[in-house]
Amino acid sequence: METQINHEVLDYFSDHLEKFASQKKISLYLYSTGGDILAGWSIVNLIRQFCDEFEVIVPSKARSTATLITLGAERIVMTKQATLGPIDPSVTIPLKSQISDTLERAKFPISVEAVAGYLNLATAELNIKNEQLLTSILLKLSDLIHPLALGQIYRTRLQIQVLAEKLLKTHLDDENQIEKIISFLSSKSGSHDYTIYRKQAASELHMPIEESDDELDRIIKNIYNDFRIELELNSRYSPNIFLGDNEKKEYSFTRAALESISGGSHKFLSQGVLEKLQLPAKAEPLKEINDKKIFEGWKHEQ
Repeated sequence: METQINHEVLDYFSDHLEKFASQKKISLYLYSTGGDILAGWSIVNLIRQFCDEFEVIVPSKARSTATLITLGAERIVMTKQATLGPIDPSVTIPLKSQISDTLERAKFPISVEAVAGYLNLATAELNIKNEQLLTSILLKLSDLIHPLALGQIYRTRLQIQVLAEKLLKTHLDDENQIEKIISFLSSKSGSHDYTIYRKQAASELHMPIEESDDELDRIIKNIYNDFRIELELNSRYSPNIFLGDNEKKEYSFTRAALESISGGSHKFLSQGVLEKLQLPAKAEPLKEINDKKIFEGWKHEQ
């Protein structure tokens, strides 16, 4: 039941930020495996309207769009366990060249850098220069991915690099350093699952990393442990396991949280009832699980 960073959180961020007095520095305690890149860009720019200095604290995972958010911070505080990751996005599209069919096609996430890697393999690694062969290679790709989707992939690749550059320039002046960070995070890391710990982020990428001292480290980890339990970050969702021997059971899952001391807590909840239904069958009776949702959305607590 993973959730991702989405534009819908911007209104809730505003609710919290407007309750702050004028702040010199705002710290964003961030755990996320990713989401919409433009939502991440908007979050950074929104927070910067309310402070002079922006800091991000990373207790564990700040991947993909969450890493993009850290690029807009003057300071990134990371624990020893904390990781950043590449910012190369994926585009979810049907793997067919026709998109006008009436039937819904299965959609798959396509890595923007994977498409670029396919073309680089032909031109750089295999050194293919024959125009006819290159045309054939591109046509082969368009047999699997619609040309309009390929255009979107190209635009997305350019967009993530432009956004990263703009965020870094809010606090960095060194063009070479900016280029090095963007190049590694968008393509040279080799895989979207590549993990970047604080030593590499500081020594190789020269990002503004600050190690937490023992006291701050203890506070960061205590907060993370509290969220880890509430959001069940280490538990896979399985209706069968949740029901166990019960035929029917109510559920309430907290799937995301946005909190501040002055603004209270916004939580994204899924609530409902799981029930085993017996299906008629010639052999052994079959059972399926019916999920009757009662509520799904954000709720606020003071």
